[in-house]
Amino acid sequence: MTAVIEVNNLTKRYKDKNALAGVSLSIEGNAIYGLLGRNGAGKTTLMSILTAQNFESAGTVKVFGEHPYENSRVLSRICFVRESQKYPDDATPRHAFKAASLFFKNWDQGFAEQLIEEFQLPMKQTIKKLSRGQLSAVGVIIGLASRAEITFFDEPYLGLDAVARQIFYDRLLEDYAEYPRTIILSSHLIDEVSNLIEHVIVIDDGQILMDEHTDAVRDRAVTVVGDSDKVDAWVQGREVLHREVLGRVASVTVFGTLSDEERAEVAASGLDLAPVSLQQLIVRLTQKASAGQKSGPSSHVVTDTKEVR
Repeated sequence: MTAVIEVNNLTKRYKDKNALAGVSLSIEGNAIYGLLGRNGAGKTTLMSILTAQNFESAGTVKVFGEHPYENSRVLSRICFVRESQKYPDDATPRHAFKAASLFFKNWDQGFAEQLIEEFQLPMKQTIKKLSRGQLSAVGVIIGLASRAEITFFDEPYLGLDAVARQIFYDRLLEDYAEYPRTIILSSHLIDEVSNLIEHVIVIDDGQILMDEHTDAVRDRAVTVVGDSDKVDAWVQGREVLHREVLGRVASVTVFGTLSDEERAEVAASGLDLAPVSLQQLIVRLTQKASAGQKSGPSSHVVTDTKEVR
């Protein structure tokens, strides 16, 4: 497939700190990407540069083959739903949707009205008086109804209750199936979005820790549980992401896909295997990276085409 976004050695520097440090990645068209990582990891900075809300200190950025900054050919094809989006003081949701309908050529007013009803959004109230969840609903509706070729959602669900978040997830998948486009979803609710995303990009401290298809990630780690001596003997020489001990029982999460023979070996040793969720894996990876263990999996997570350093 053709890449719609290409980033090479991207760096963003603020005084003496790098918000992004040598980030390289390629994003293909018509796929849902999860841009995951802790607060302050660099997710919003990356999206801001890709959408011309900010600019790089070094490196190259191409969106649809061109640099996005002050480029109407690129920006007219992008929708960026920011968590901190600002509106005029007297603007109502109706004003926001009207402006969006004029800007986005693929805008679907019928879909927008359906979403307004589902999110129970008060249309006559000024946006500045909306609740946090209602404000998030405004952004979600614009992001979905715009049907832009690339849509960025930066923590779009803040303030939404569980029912409203599920509406967002359901409508996103339904509309994406009918109108494929590139969706980049930044989130820290990893378990909630894990079934939505087709590709995982994990950023920590301004660097890429993981860049892989979601299916390839799911079996990338496993937790071994049982007698601590047996567990320690079995995990020797493996990449250990996390270890917990309670009395004589140890629970150790190791990085790497197990073969059928290895799984049989674990069972024969009287040990148990437990799956590791995408959220657990990412949490353990970022914890280990933060601890500065250079030999950890962040030094050799393999993507489809390259090795992430």
